[in-house]
Amino acid sequence: MTWGITLILLSIIAVPSLLLSKKPNAKELLEKIEPYQGWIGLVFCFWGIWGIISSILGIGWLASFPIRWVTFLAGNIVSAVLGFMLGFGMINKLVLSKNEAAKEKANQLRAKLAPKQGKLGIVGLIVGAAMIVLSFLPY
Repeated sequence: MTWGITLILLSIIAVPSLLLSKKPNAKELLEKIEPYQGWIGLVFCFWGIWGIISSILGIGWLASFPIRWVTFLAGNIVSAVLGFMLGFGMINKLVLSKNEAAKEKANQLRAKLAPKQGKLGIVGLIVGAAMIVLSFLPY
């Protein structure tokens, strides 16, 4: 359930236009979060990568709980990508600053993913909700 809740929170941060259209006073909250967005993105990027690794290591779930395993893997992929997009500046500064080739590849990847951030945020909301619902279902 924690994975789903964190994915929903990350998706809300990633889709501010959707949030602002529903709640006009959300702009103030998003402005308060903005200075920390890089760190939040960095944490979620590594959180998503850790989840992907956990999914791969727990591939035995695929036979017993295929829907849960696929949802967990998809949620962590979305979390890693959204975290990368939100924390790109911080990742660039801390991790890629010494390697120009890696920095250039990251910039190219960011340019490809940036137009899809809103759609990916909506997918994150849906997958996060599915992760929460699946956590309440019995095995």
